This record gives sequence, structure tokens and C-alpha cells, in this order.
Amino acid sequence: MPASPPVGCRVNDRPPASPDTAQLNVLRLGAVDRLAVALLLNRYGLELALVAPQEIIPGSYWGDSEAGLRGGRLYARLDTPIHSILHEASHFICMTPERRVGLDTDAGGDDPEESAVCYLQILLADEIPGVGRARLCADMDTWGYSFRLGSTRAWFEGDSDDARIWLIDSGVLDRMNRLTGAPRC
Repeated sequence: MPASPPVGCRVNDRPPASPDTAQLNVLRLGAVDRLAVALLLNRYGLELALVAPQEIIPGSYWGDSEAGLRGGRLYARLDTPIHSILHEASHFICMTPERRVGLDTDAGGDDPEESAVCYLQILLADEIPGVGRARLCADMDTWGYSFRLGSTRAWFEGDSDDARIWLIDSGVLDRMNRLTGAPRC
């Protein structure tokens, strides 16, 4: 039986409907080792650029506290959710080199790539001390990501083979499902 098409990573393609996303209990950049985050991003050619509190985050597609992308820089504040940082970093890693050159705010991509982005951000969470895939999956659910099996963890463990294969075919994972440390070629 063929797999059904992916259901995007966000409910209605926007952040949660909550009027105050700052109140959601998700892990944020200020609560983790920022050097570990910066070093992880640097492995893929991304620079973590910190933005002052309450300042607008450059390149943020969603606004508010969501991470932003411009070229090889990922912008974030201390209140930026880790899942947002990893999601935007994964967009950078999964896009073609041609798209990376002109990157400003909208990462674009098709449904298979978006699924690969969601899968990759979960794997990247294991690379940051104190984060890990279980916490990231819970935070993605809290924020409002949407998967056809009802939860991020259920999708990751039981319905994400297409995303994993996409990442292998793109050189982001090796055949043993390990991160290569390289963005898509």
C-alpha cells in the first residue's frame, strides 16, 4: 500500500494559535549550551547570530520568537525555541546549494523536503546536551506541528521512512542513518 502524502510540519502552516507563544513550555535557546548549538550549526556552514531581547529577528518567516535565516546566518534570541532553531537549520541543510545562495527568510521546498527537515531536526536534537529527540518531539507537539499519526514521535518512529531515505539520497545521512555533517549537495 503506498504511503499517503505528508501532512506538513505545522498546523495550518503557521505557529500555534495561542495569543502568547512565550508562555508555551518549550525548551528555548537561553536554557541550553549556546556554544554547543553554535558548533552544531557551524558544522553545516551556518553561523548562529544572537539578537538582543525584544528585537525583531531578521529573516524570521513566522516572526515573534521564531528563528530566522539569511544566507549562512541563523538568527535567534535567547527566547527562541530550540525546535525553531533546529527546524530552520534543517531547512538550510536540506536545500540545494543554489537555493542557499539567495536564502532570505523563506526556505521554500516541497513536501518531501519538509518531511526531511522535520526528521533531521529531531536527529540534530540528539547533538545538543540536554535536548535530545524525546524532548524535541514533545516540544514540536506543544508548538503545534501536525503529523498524520497524531504525534511527532509516532510519525518519527513509524511513518518517516520516506524522509529518512530522502536524507540518505541527499547525502545528509549515511546508509547507517548517521549524520554526515554535510549539507545537501
